[in-house]
Amino acid sequence: MKNTQEYTPRVVATEKAKEIIDKLRERNGELMFHQSGGCCDGSQPMCFAKGEFKVGANDVWVGTIHGCDFFMNQDQFDYWKHTHLTIDITEGRGSSFSLEIPLGYRFIVKSRLFTEEEAQNLIPVKNGEEYLEETTVG
Repeated sequence: MKNTQEYTPRVVATEKAKEIIDKLRERNGELMFHQSGGCCDGSQPMCFAKGEFKVGANDVWVGTIHGCDFFMNQDQFDYWKHTHLTIDITEGRGSSFSLEIPLGYRFIVKSRLFTEEEAQNLIPVKNGEEYLEETTVG
């Protein structure tokens, strides 16, 4: 298997989003993201303290952003598997439990289709159970 740096990432973060992630990490320790695909604010990427959101077989690990694992609900992933996601930040409070909300910001996702070249070299995904098995072994 290739080193993950040799693959095309499925998800990245803007510099502004990284700044907020750094602030949240200072306050909360290690972080993780989950995109549920639900309605309203549930369709926005949500930031949690690592392990606060329980992932399972219906979740897909799609990569990392700024040192944080990023998961997506399987149904949402099936819909977006051909898109490159950029996590950004915008001013304004959402109505979710995401950690950035008290700061007066919310994470948003911007997407575009992968190029043919990118699509040939995507980082492999794994379901949440596979991810947990790999990270707890050892």
